[in-house]
Amino acid sequence: MSRLGNGLKTALLLGGLSALILLIGQALGGTTGLLIAGVVALGMNGVSYFYSDRLALRAMRAQEVGPQQAPRLYAMVAELASSQGLPMPRVYISPLAPPNAFATGRNPSHASVCVTTGLLEMLNERELRGVLGHEISHVGNRDILIASVAAGLASMVMILVNLAQLGALFGFHGSEDDSGPGFLEIVLLALLGPLAAGLIQAAISRSREYAADASGARTTGDPLALAAALAKIERAAYARPLEAAASAGPVSSLMIANPFSGRAMMRMFSTHPDTAQRIARLQNMAQAMNA
Repeated sequence: MSRLGNGLKTALLLGGLSALILLIGQALGGTTGLLIAGVVALGMNGVSYFYSDRLALRAMRAQEVGPQQAPRLYAMVAELASSQGLPMPRVYISPLAPPNAFATGRNPSHASVCVTTGLLEMLNERELRGVLGHEISHVGNRDILIASVAAGLASMVMILVNLAQLGALFGFHGSEDDSGPGFLEIVLLALLGPLAAGLIQAAISRSREYAADASGARTTGDPLALAAALAKIERAAYARPLEAAASAGPVSSLMIANPFSGRAMMRMFSTHPDTAQRIARLQNMAQAMNA
C-alpha cells in the first residue's frame, strides 16, 4: 500500500474510533458522560504522551550510548536520521537477549531509538541498517503521536462504558426526559464497546507498521535487508516465545516485530502485521525498485 493509502487508512480508522465514541455517548443519553470521558482520557494520555518514552526505556533497562560506546550503531542512526531530514535521536541499548528494537518519544526533537544486545549480535550490518531505517521512519511519520491519539480515544470508550455501568448501578441517567440505556444495552456496551475499540486500535498500529516498513525501506534503498531481519527476529521469537514475551513486557506494541507467537494469538487483535505478509510486501517493493 502507498504512503497515501496508509495515511488514508489510518485517518479512516481514527474516524471510526471517534464515531464509536459518539455512538456510545448518544446511547448513554446527553453529552455529560462524553465530556467527562474526554477530559479524563485527555489527562491520562497527555501524561502518557510526555512520559511514555522514559517508562519504556526504563522497562527495557536501556542505557544511552554515544559514538564512543557504540560507534557503528550511532553512525547508522545519524546517517538515516539525516537522510530523512530529522534531528539526531538519542540512542539506547537494552541488555536483553531477545532481538528487537523500538522508537519512542513525543516528537522528532525528543525521539529515542533503542535496540537490544540480542539484535546487535544476531543481525549483520545490512540487516541492522534495515531495522534502524524502520524505527527512524516511525519517528518521521509521528507514529508515537498517532498511537497516543488512538490510545486516548480507546480510553474514552472504556471510561464511557464504566460510566454507563456506574449509572445503571446507582440509577443515574443522561437527562430528565431520557431513561438512559437499559440493562441489556449496558451489557452490550460493556462487551462490544471495548472490543470494537481494541480492534480499531490494533488495526491502526498494524497500518503504521506497514507504513514504517515502506518508508524505512525507501530510506535505506534495500527492502530485502529489512525482510531478512524480520525473518530472523520472527524465528527467534518462535524459538523462545516465553523469553521474548517476558522481555518485551509493557512495550511490546512498540517493538519492530511482535515478541509473542503469532500463531497463539488472534491476528485481529495483534498490534503487528503478520511477518510473512510484511516480508512479501518488502520483496515486492524490492522487485519494483529493480524493475
